[in-house]
Amino acid sequence: MSAEKYSVIGVMSGTSLDGLDLAFCEFAIDDKWKFKLITAKTISYDQQWQKRLREAATLGPKELAILDSDFGKYIGQQINQFRDEENISFNYISSHGHTVQHQPQNGITVQVGSGTEIRNMTGVNVICDFRKGDVALGGQGAPLVPIGDRLLFGEMDYCLNLGGIANISFEKNEERIAFDICACNIVLNMLAEKLGSNFDDDGAFANGGELNKKLLNELNELPFYKKSYPKSLGREDIEREVFPILNNYQIKPEDLLRTFCKHIAIQIGKVIGSEVSNSKMLITGGGTLNLFLLKQIEDECHLKIVIPSKAIIDFKEAIIFGFLGVLKIRNENNCLKSVTGASEDSSGGDVFLI
Repeated sequence: MSAEKYSVIGVMSGTSLDGLDLAFCEFAIDDKWKFKLITAKTISYDQQWQKRLREAATLGPKELAILDSDFGKYIGQQINQFRDEENISFNYISSHGHTVQHQPQNGITVQVGSGTEIRNMTGVNVICDFRKGDVALGGQGAPLVPIGDRLLFGEMDYCLNLGGIANISFEKNEERIAFDICACNIVLNMLAEKLGSNFDDDGAFANGGELNKKLLNELNELPFYKKSYPKSLGREDIEREVFPILNNYQIKPEDLLRTFCKHIAIQIGKVIGSEVSNSKMLITGGGTLNLFLLKQIEDECHLKIVIPSKAIIDFKEAIIFGFLGVLKIRNENNCLKSVTGASEDSSGGDVFLI
């Protein structure tokens, strides 16, 4: 029996406003799911789009509807250009859109990027708006990536993402568990900016600093670490809880960087535990490029660390959102209650067929 195959463009726009990620993938299933990333691209937002997306949370219903339509057209235009440049064809577009409001406790989650407009612009079937169904079931609507961790990266015991916030996904008692661990690049990049750089290249600044044990101990006592999962962190939490602690220490930015890298590694180590010597942990996200941070994590986590290709590091989320669309087309669950806290697993997303 031949494998069932799907050719998909996964589309991702993150809160960092780095740009629009497009990942052209093929997914196939026989006994288990396999994927191939064929080509991918990040389109940086110009100043106008950065401004419109950054200010979207303040818009009224009419203006938000206009933005939803305009951003859908923009995504469609970028996909058409990508298709022409790479000379590719595909059956589905699976788009995360861009989150402009996320208040699951109030039953609200809004991602702009109209599926109707993307379909009309490209002439391709579209799946989008993955979060609202889970929120309607009482879930957080996030994280959504762990189902991809389970089915596409299942050979890994842990999947760690070192983004603005460090988060992790793993199996426990035959359920997928995922949650935020601690602040990561949000803090490291802010400290690097004090030294005139957007980020700490290779962790060189941190490597030149000294560990401040008093600061380290204070960071490790943050109340968030005592909470049980599911749990998540937002930028506002970090600005309220973490930044004031750092600002109380009149020490060099290099010392702050070294100490915070150690803090991140210790918190990851606490989550992993000590009985994991035969386990493997996949690490992705921008923090993967911070060699000093990786060394600290190696020191605290006694398992095999796996660093994938740069393409997987950069486009893992876009790949998995492409995969979520495939699961939706197959009417299979792509939102896990064990991760989001919803009342049941579900198959999230709206489908716009040609």
